[in-house]
Amino acid sequence: MKGKNVAHSQVSFLAPSLKEQLNPKHELYVLSHQIDWKKFEERFQGFYSKTGRPAHSIRLMVSLLVLKSLYNLSDEGLVEGQWIMNPYFQYFSGYHQLRWSSPCAASDLVHFRKRIGQSGVEMILAESIRIHGKDGNDTHISTDTTVQEKDITYPTDAKLRKQVIDKCVTIAKKEGITLRRSYKRTVKQLVRDTYNSKHPKRAKKARSANKKLQTIANRLLRELDRKLPKEHAYQEKLSLFEKVANQKRGDKDKIYSLHEPEVYCVAKGKAHKKYEYGVKASVSLTQNTGIIVGAMTFESNIYDGHTLPSVLEQVQELQGKLPQTVTVDRGYRGAKQYENTQIIIPSPPKKRDSSYQKEKKRKHCRRRAGIEPVIGHLKSDHRVARNYLKGQLGDQINFIMAASAFNMKKWMNKYKQAIAWLYSKLEELIGIDINRYSDDRYNLYLIAKN
Repeated sequence: MKGKNVAHSQVSFLAPSLKEQLNPKHELYVLSHQIDWKKFEERFQGFYSKTGRPAHSIRLMVSLLVLKSLYNLSDEGLVEGQWIMNPYFQYFSGYHQLRWSSPCAASDLVHFRKRIGQSGVEMILAESIRIHGKDGNDTHISTDTTVQEKDITYPTDAKLRKQVIDKCVTIAKKEGITLRRSYKRTVKQLVRDTYNSKHPKRAKKARSANKKLQTIANRLLRELDRKLPKEHAYQEKLSLFEKVANQKRGDKDKIYSLHEPEVYCVAKGKAHKKYEYGVKASVSLTQNTGIIVGAMTFESNIYDGHTLPSVLEQVQELQGKLPQTVTVDRGYRGAKQYENTQIIIPSPPKKRDSSYQKEKKRKHCRRRAGIEPVIGHLKSDHRVARNYLKGQLGDQINFIMAASAFNMKKWMNKYKQAIAWLYSKLEELIGIDINRYSDDRYNLYLIAKN
């Protein structure tokens, strides 16, 4: 059942409201009034039934998703720590009285993310573009791809086969099956023998240990297949275990994690990180204003040039129109046009190009480089460096929410710069240090009036 928003008609007579206590010039305070919360209420109310126990309010849940990505917090760190301690977080969430308890359980955020899905977080991204006004309507964009790594350890054959063996033993215990042998101590020693396998003196021993782990994994899988009933709930798991136990180095569609089988290996040619394990993600950035107008992940490691149609479709959905130009790097070689959008790829100038055309193309390509630090900020500041959300839906939601948080952070920084500029101009006009009176709104009003 859809939850109700917090009522503000009657304020406690024991303490003033947060609206009176907080700094009205704080960027998070001002941002809470810029976002159109009614849009989310109207859009998401269809996900709730009309009977049953009332859920938490939609504004609260949307604001928690935004704050999580905006300040790089985990679900537990947000609802059990920062939200209780920070009154600006509570005001942003729609509360006008200070709360001493958690707004919801951390698992409620998981359920809400699954409830609204990819389309719901794309609506949050669209709202983060709208608050920028005309700056979000730039017709020239830059696009680039990166890798959103998953929260998995570095995959090795020995490590994965040990996990298969452990899972088989767990299934046997759960179903009351007595195995001929659990190999508990043997497997631990075999995994140790695979360490430092590149050393010439250990290579033979490591190969032998890895082969023995494969034999043990297959032996347990066959024994479970014999002793489990014909129709059981572990068919998919056992087929996945069998594929992991027998996959080889050169196989396609390899499994790199048992709990995240959708993860694939991406080689971006980085000197410090040869391979990354996660999903490929695409970012679209306005060239003149630096606002993210497109963010999405892909289920497979497709060629960068083949990602452009779906990327431009998302940009059209969020902006309401296709951009005039999209500037990309040489990894997108191929098509030069998508419908009415020109695709600009760095290349030597043509003889027939005029000096104006050459300079215009050079300008686009130079501005495209501005997307690289934006990707760095998404990774370091907004939880893209390592994705902790499960499944392909978690990949999409985490990346789109990071893009939304980047846009909102950009708006907050612009607001702070505007306030600083206004204060400096007032100081020049009246010759008084405004910061001395910034906490007293009445005195500041009198100074500005005079």
